[in-house]
Amino acid sequence: MRKFALRTRYSPQNTHDSDIERFRFRVVIAASVVVLGFAILFARFFYLQVIQHDYYATRAEDNRISLVPIAPNRGVIMDRNGIVLARNYTAFTLEITPSKIENLDAMIEDLGKLVEIESKDRRRFRKLLDESRSFESLPIRTRLSDEEVARFAANRYRFPGVEVKARLFRQYPLGSRASHAIGYINRINKTDLEIIEKNEQAANYRGTDHIGKTGLEQKYEFQLHGETGYEEVEIDAGGHAIRSLSRTPPVSGNNLTLTLDAKLQEITEQAFGDRRGALVAIEPSTGGILALVSTPTFDPNLFVDGIRSDEWDLLNNSPDRPMVNRALNGAYPPGSTFKPFMALAALEIGKRTAGQTISDPGFYNFGGHHFRDDKKGGHGTVDMYKSIVHSCDTYYYMLANDLGIDNIARFMGSLGLGSRSGIDIEGESEGVLPSPEWKRRRFKSREQQKWYAGETISIGIGQGYNAYTPIQLAQAIAVVANDGVFYRPHLVRYITDTKTGEKVLIEPEPLRTLAWKPENIEIIKKAMVGVNKEGTGARAFAGAEYVSGGKTGTAQLFSLKGAEYRAGKLKKELHDHGLFIAFAPADHPKIALAVLVENGGFGSQSAAPIARMVLDYYLLGKLPKGAAKEDDTPEEEN
Repeated sequence: MRKFALRTRYSPQNTHDSDIERFRFRVVIAASVVVLGFAILFARFFYLQVIQHDYYATRAEDNRISLVPIAPNRGVIMDRNGIVLARNYTAFTLEITPSKIENLDAMIEDLGKLVEIESKDRRRFRKLLDESRSFESLPIRTRLSDEEVARFAANRYRFPGVEVKARLFRQYPLGSRASHAIGYINRINKTDLEIIEKNEQAANYRGTDHIGKTGLEQKYEFQLHGETGYEEVEIDAGGHAIRSLSRTPPVSGNNLTLTLDAKLQEITEQAFGDRRGALVAIEPSTGGILALVSTPTFDPNLFVDGIRSDEWDLLNNSPDRPMVNRALNGAYPPGSTFKPFMALAALEIGKRTAGQTISDPGFYNFGGHHFRDDKKGGHGTVDMYKSIVHSCDTYYYMLANDLGIDNIARFMGSLGLGSRSGIDIEGESEGVLPSPEWKRRRFKSREQQKWYAGETISIGIGQGYNAYTPIQLAQAIAVVANDGVFYRPHLVRYITDTKTGEKVLIEPEPLRTLAWKPENIEIIKKAMVGVNKEGTGARAFAGAEYVSGGKTGTAQLFSLKGAEYRAGKLKKELHDHGLFIAFAPADHPKIALAVLVENGGFGSQSAAPIARMVLDYYLLGKLPKGAAKEDDTPEEEN
């Protein structure tokens, strides 16, 4: 019975049924997996083809169509009379389309046998190649000569994918004239890219290789650049261009018309000759810059397509530092050009009257120290008029002590001395307006931070810690000439919109009006007129057909410690700086200026003759016979 029971439980029929059940279960599971898989595929298909249809259709179209940027024509810069200072011209370039060439290196080597290709050209091309797409045309050589164009044209069949194209290049037709004001353009670098992205201009700079680096080219970059155009190009799966579908033309950059007078600028630069220095001339009633000179200068055309290393070394390592904009970046002691401002401060604060006199023995004794006057034996009895006309140091030693450093700093600060003028060029220096507060910020030790009363004495004659830029001095005298109305100096007169032709005037911007008494201003102006009639500027302005006001100045570079200044015994770089400030015509000033001649010696000798040439041309249209020459017998002043 046991054996029968076992046979019944494990019969073949039962085993078969069990296998069938397991098989059916597996089939159900497999079918479920398959159905689920198809459901997932269908869901994904539905998502991609229906829900995401627009997105992927756009991407597919983008893969088929590429936008090739077309760089715009950069805006033109002109002077106040329409003389072109910066423009564009068309030149031939040799260009390669990498996608059409199998062996690029071999092609470039063969091209180099036909047209000269320097190592810098190859480096530039490789950089552009890394940043561009293979179907874009890239320049391997720029500004081909007619002979080179003809030579390539005769051999063009040998170079598929290479062609000659016309491209726009920046040009400064007057060369080095006003280069520190206009600036220059050069290739875009990493820092420039950060600025472009910060200003949300990245899309507009696709296809652009250059950007303004200094001067107006830098300050008005986004006005001058224009709007980039685009060409829609159909490409195949290999990235090769097939055909052009449409074209959106670029919009040229806006044009700048300046307050600058190019002819006045030329005459001023010629007047300096080979001397180092700076001049800033301002229209007092508007703040418009008539001339902005820094010598020596440089040719901005050298930078347009990448300056050669030897040329850069020559500029960068020159002891004359031609790349430094002395008009805006050079800070110098003002010397005796400081005295009219000191006198005006005394009148306004009430520390002096015009008729009040002092007795000048040739020195001022303060704290046991003799502060020497420039004239041995002194100037005798000196009132305010005589102190300016004959530049009496002793008068201003005493005045500085009476005014005190806080009053001096406050008044000079109101004139803009020791602060940026706000001119529309980047990189302006602040200069140094000395005060106890400034000294505490400047020095670390408590002993150095202490302000000594004797330091105020030197400040009074424009020496000591005083250091101002030529544009600050020009601005200060322009404010005096304009009876206390303070305008922001500017170079751009108006901007012309190339789309509409509309001229957007840069309105003169009066920053403030200083509450000076008119009679006090007249006292200072009258004394400055006396400087050019009978004082330290009389020799330079002898025979002038107009009445002008001026003040000479000489800035010492080191302490004489009581010794007499003898230029012949000093190295040239240790000679004093010559300065001159002026305005004209005296009754209704149209121009105010400041001149600096580095190591020029007395201001009456070096700077005043330059000012005379500038005023003669601007007021009378007279052209100078030659550059200013040194006069070895001027009336001395400091």
